[in-house]
Amino acid sequence: MKRIKFTLALSIVAVAISANLSAQDTNTDNHTVTISVPEVALVDIEPAANKNITLGFTAPTEAGLPVTPTGTNNTLWLNYSSIKSVADATRNVSVKVNAIIPGIDIRVTAAAATGAGGGTLGTPSAQLTLSAADQTIISGIGSAYTGDGANNGHNLTYALAPGSGPGTVASYADLEATATAVATVTYTISDN
Repeated sequence: MKRIKFTLALSIVAVAISANLSAQDTNTDNHTVTISVPEVALVDIEPAANKNITLGFTAPTEAGLPVTPTGTNNTLWLNYSSIKSVADATRNVSVKVNAIIPGIDIRVTAAAATGAGGGTLGTPSAQLTLSAADQTIISGIGSAYTGDGANNGHNLTYALAPGSGPGTVASYADLEATATAVATVTYTISDN
């Protein structure tokens, strides 16, 4: 009888362990994945090694004619990276100049984005005549990136104009001869 009791007790323990083991697993299981996405707002002008440009005017060869701009410069590219916040659906890039050169309008035009970027890239404005106040040059940027370097992002075209022409801010009467006048153009990416 002892043997039967012992065998029965062992059988009951084995069934209890077996029931416990099979109760731990089911046909599904889950776990969590915590994700962190940083807010990003970066802008730069490319090519970084050679982003300072020179523009100028040519003297007339005939009396009675004005000075004329020597041409345009379209070697620079505006690059940006943006991950928007929940509070602000889009961002803008603004542009301003630190110094107004007497009698001269500095104009900039941004082309539509091209290159290796993706996301909700911004829309360029029409040609701007730079001033000391921020002006929006690219609007409606969402979570996006333009690609890095030349041939990515928005190609920038700079041009000079002597004052007193259509759409000018400067006055031709304010022009002064100078070997070098320097103005710093600043681009800023910000929330709307």
